[in-house]
Amino acid sequence: MPKISEPTVAEHRARQLRTLLDAARALVAEEGIEALSLAALARRVGLSRPSLYEYFRSRDDLVAAIVEEELPRWAELTERALSGPADLVGKIEAYVRAQLVVMTDGRHAAAVALVEHALAEPARERIRDGHAMLMKPLVTALAEAGVPDPGLRAELVQGVVDAAAGAAQRRPGRAEAVIEAAVAQAVHGLGGGAS
Repeated sequence: MPKISEPTVAEHRARQLRTLLDAARALVAEEGIEALSLAALARRVGLSRPSLYEYFRSRDDLVAAIVEEELPRWAELTERALSGPADLVGKIEAYVRAQLVVMTDGRHAAAVALVEHALAEPARERIRDGHAMLMKPLVTALAEAGVPDPGLRAELVQGVVDAAAGAAQRRPGRAEAVIEAAVAQAVHGLGGGAS
């Protein structure tokens, strides 16, 4: 039996999983999405590939695990941001800002990039389910304000956020300007100025 470094096997596995996910994020950040493979991760952490298969069945499973680990923190930040403003415009602005701050910071950049990479449908479905959790506070705010079809409207706001995240990646050093433009777009449309 392999030697464990924690008081219980469950704690050892949880710590090992955190180590693997941190190493996978670092691999993507340092070498790009294409560098992420189970073989590369195994080399980086010093495990055999068969040992790695105890945690991830495939590269897609690894990608989904990285994103799923980030989603609860991301959802909490989003929910907290929307709890502040009392009016709908303030809530939409808070949502866009919170999403883009997370999507443009270093810790989450790997997860965001991985979501955009081609994945098999089961992994994409796991990520979509998690992403719905992120939009729930916005859907609730829109519904409470009497906005028709709040789910669709939330998806459209999220579309602005997703486009802005891509624009920020293509414009290094201009993330704040992109965030401001996205807020103005989401809140005021093309006819509006700054938020």
